This record gives sequence, C-alpha cells and structure tokens, in this order.
Amino acid sequence: MSLRIIVILAVLTGVTGSPGVTIRPEAGPADVTAHPNSGAETLEDSEIYGQQDVPEEEKAEEDVMATGELNPSHYQAQRAAKVVQHYLNTHYGSPFRLFGLHKVNSGNAEDVADSGRKYQLDISVQEIISNTTVKCSAEVFFPSGDRQRSPEVRASCEDLLKANLTAQEEALFHKYNMNQSLLSAQNLPDSYGHIEPDNKPLWHLGIVASSSVMLNESTENTLYNMAQVANITQLATENEPLKFDCHVLLHEMVSQEIVHWKLLFTWSPPEGVRVLQMEPLPH
Repeated sequence: MSLRIIVILAVLTGVTGSPGVTIRPEAGPADVTAHPNSGAETLEDSEIYGQQDVPEEEKAEEDVMATGELNPSHYQAQRAAKVVQHYLNTHYGSPFRLFGLHKVNSGNAEDVADSGRKYQLDISVQEIISNTTVKCSAEVFFPSGDRQRSPEVRASCEDLLKANLTAQEEALFHKYNMNQSLLSAQNLPDSYGHIEPDNKPLWHLGIVASSSVMLNESTENTLYNMAQVANITQLATENEPLKFDCHVLLHEMVSQEIVHWKLLFTWSPPEGVRVLQMEPLPH
C-alpha cells in the first residue's frame, strides 16, 4: 500500500434517526483493487480527510485510562468524540450533508461497575458541505468484555438539521434513477486527491455508509478515518431506493492499518443511507 494514502485520510468520515436515541449497530456481511490517494485539492477534502497524528506518548499511555475530567485534546476525549461523528453521519448523513469533529470543548469519563466506561462530552461539530458549526452534548458508552461490542451513543445537537436538503436530494435521486446506464466510479479520490464534480455525491454516499462500519468497529483504542472509495457501483433495482455495492478503505490511525470493507447499501431521500451488509475484506 502506497504511503500516499496516509496523507489524505479523513478527519471526517446514513440512515435516519434521532440524535437522542441509543443505537447499537449490527454488523452483517456486504471490492475491487484499491488505488492509493494523496493530497487534498479542496477545502472540503482537506478538512474532512486530513491527517491526524497519534503521538508516541499517547500510544504508551493507552493502558492507563483516566477517569473524571479529561483534557479535551487528550486521545481519550478525541477518540470518544470521533465516535459521535460517525454516529451523526450514520443517522443524518447524505450526499449533501457530512459531519466532522470540529473541537472537543470538555469531557468526562467514568467506569460503570464492571460493564464498561462512559464518556460525557461537549463538542463542536462541523457540517462540512455548508461549512457551519453546531454544538453537541453527547454520551458514549464503550462496553467491556472479551467480545467486542459496538459503542452506544446518545447525542443532542443545536440546529443539527437546520438546512432543508429535500429539493437537492430529490433532484439527485431522480437523476440517478433515470440514468440509462448504471453509475460506477473508482478511486475516489485518485492518487492526486482529485474527485470529478459529478462523482462527489457518490464519494459522500461512500463516506456515510462507511460511518456505519467505523461506528460499529470503534473501541476506546481505535481512531477510524475514511481514506478512499476504491469502487462504487449502482445496482439494478425495480423500485426505490437506489442500491449500491461499494469497496472502501478505512485508516485506523492508532495501528496505522488500512482496512478494506465491502458494503451493500441503499439510499433514498426519505430513508437516507441504510447499510444492508458490511464485510471485511482480506488485505
């Protein structure tokens, strides 16, 4: 894997729902050769998919989990806040709405008996496409135990869905639905960090679908970013919604591992993005 793919990785990386509802994502089964990417040519690309370094001192401290008030810039608060980002994208993301972690304002961690650890967070979240920032309060619970379970998230955000995107989403849905040939794209972004304007909605759909994987796979010891949509293909369907097969590359920042996932998901304006299957692929 080329080192170029490390440079463009996400600070950001649907399904409808309420930010006050606890979710527990279910992983299920859901390709192609990936192409490394590097560099970002737009503000959107650089802010969403910028590199985050993991200092060596933080790696050395990972077995010492603090309780009580946290340093907002410390890895514990940042990783828990990143899970909130994936949660918001999973529930509210669309081709025209993507969320990124802007800042952790404050955080608190506590052990919950023998069941896990709970984080209380006040964060600022940026809606990347419109370049607006809102404040959120969130609770993230990481279950303990030998078997990995997905974190549970509750989040409440000011004016989260203030922009009405119905007209834009319905226009794009109609365009995709009426195409004489099925859509397909590869290497979003390419090795120079470029994405053709017509392919950006597909890139955004891949990010939203990938958020479901990153939410499902996150623990206190991970930090996932979106790296690349290696391939996305529209599948033939008789009725709504649209269906896509997708191969994505995710960057796990702590281990510096690039992981490949195959996704099958649907999208329509009323239902948002729904991941039907998710399957890890061999490296």
